Amino acid sequence: MISNIWLHPALILIIGACAVPFFRGALRVPFLLLIPTLSFGAVLSMTPGVYGVFSFADWELVFGRVDSLSLVFAYIMALMCILGTLYGLHVRDPYQHMAAWFYVAGSLGVIFAGDFLVLFLFWEIMAFASTFLIWFRGRAQSLGAGYRYLLVHTAGGLALLAGIVLHYHATGGDLSFNALDISQPTVATWLILIGFMLNAAVFPLHSWLPDAYGEASVVGAVFMCAFTTKTAVYTLARGFAGMEILIPLGVIMAVVGVIYAVLENDARRLLAYSIISQVGYMVAAVGIGSSLAINGAAAHAFAHILYKGLLFMGVGSVLHMTGTSKFTELGGLYKKMPRTLLFTLVGCASIAAFPLFSGFVSKSMIISAGFYGEHYWATFILLAASAGTFLYNGLKLPYLIWFGESRCSQETYERAADPPWHMQLAMGMGAFFCVLVGVYYPYLYGMLPNPVEYQPYNAYQLAETLQLLGFTALAFYVMRKMLLPIPTITLDLDWLYRKGGLIVLWLARKPIQGADTAVNNAYNTWGLNPLMTVSRFWSWFDWHAIDGVVDGLARTVRGVGDRVRHLQAARIQVNVFTTVAFVAVLLILYVFAN
Repeated sequence: MISNIWLHPALILIIGACAVPFFRGALRVPFLLLIPTLSFGAVLSMTPGVYGVFSFADWELVFGRVDSLSLVFAYIMALMCILGTLYGLHVRDPYQHMAAWFYVAGSLGVIFAGDFLVLFLFWEIMAFASTFLIWFRGRAQSLGAGYRYLLVHTAGGLALLAGIVLHYHATGGDLSFNALDISQPTVATWLILIGFMLNAAVFPLHSWLPDAYGEASVVGAVFMCAFTTKTAVYTLARGFAGMEILIPLGVIMAVVGVIYAVLENDARRLLAYSIISQVGYMVAAVGIGSSLAINGAAAHAFAHILYKGLLFMGVGSVLHMTGTSKFTELGGLYKKMPRTLLFTLVGCASIAAFPLFSGFVSKSMIISAGFYGEHYWATFILLAASAGTFLYNGLKLPYLIWFGESRCSQETYERAADPPWHMQLAMGMGAFFCVLVGVYYPYLYGMLPNPVEYQPYNAYQLAETLQLLGFTALAFYVMRKMLLPIPTITLDLDWLYRKGGLIVLWLARKPIQGADTAVNNAYNTWGLNPLMTVSRFWSWFDWHAIDGVVDGLARTVRGVGDRVRHLQAARIQVNVFTTVAFVAVLLILYVFAN
């Protein structure tokens, strides 16, 4: 089915974002809830097909390629937009809501894009809009993190654009976004892959994520944890399913994320590293490439958006109410924030893949796909990483914030309380969906891109999961004193471009600026000064020589004219006589001369 009559959910959000500043007072909250709800309704009303096809120059742009893969991602992203907007109702600044909705619109635009040109357009909208969600926190650190985020994603966008251009020329003008030839990848294929991998935070292109998400605003981090990386997972699943290099890269992501999360002192940076680890499962699943693996990647992206959004809402509530998210400044808050604790525990159980929670029915699908595909080493490492996930997210996070000894200052402890009703409602809805997906998994499996015959609740899966969780809990109990927070800064690969930037700045200020100054001085001394001397000479010559001759000739002509003028009389008879006499004299002279 091909039609141009189609309401894009991204268009609803863009129009709504432009209108946000005009809705104030009693209309503000209903409007903020209406727009994402309409966008979600637009997704629900879609049927598979091709929509929004427009001709531009020599290209055919497809804004609406709707199929089972795009629908499952669009469904959860539109739903998360509702939850994120509900969570952020207390934000009075309309421009923060505008940035968030433009960001979600960019993500939805990529999801439904049928060609690379439309994809790149929305890809850049997503990158630039999300930068403001970092800056809106208003701290000096947020300003720097936002600039670094923007520069990194600009570099990724340039790599993607270069790949698109090369692909366009190599295919004779084909811009359609479909599965690429991964059996014989070209330079264009690798560049496109790099652009996608950077947004997915694939190691070693990952360190922008904790840097940015840890400095974003409270509401901004809730949005950012859901969209950028999962949109990239969608593009990888669409274009690079079965590319085996993604398997080791995904495994490395899963392990690196666990290591840094265990070391981290800031709760939101811990959750950011957790994103890297969990997206690693999805990237590895895309690399496996089987129907079960692609289903697992889509299912885990769906579940991840729910539980990671819930966790960022829980930790964001702590930051919003107490003013800090550092473990060294928290602890013992279970009596002060009981409902926030309850909702966050649901998120912790989900990410740790407890049975009856969303993470179990999605992560187990990826693990099974790994075993079925005989990728044993990768699968066993992913299983070990899932134990680490329970360690840092299911045990360390709630223990250091809500249990254990209090490390809060008096001011922090007094400020601690459950957040406003709308934030609690958003967390409650997120927790509900985490449980719903885990208990009634056909709700999720029915949306997956390939037919599903997988059953997550079997004796082997349950025994394996419970043993893993039990041994991890025992290890935490034994080692809990070793996991107490330390107020340190964990160095990551972003240190390289941070220091590299300082080196470039030093080079620009010192040797390069010094060389430029030396060249300018040499130019002034040996070039400009002699040139000015020569110019002054020619100015004098022009004034005194050339102008003197011309002006002298003009004065002579003017003098002769004055004298001739006096020869004229006021009477015409005299003038005629004088003229005739002058002519006669000339004729006589001419005759005598010959």
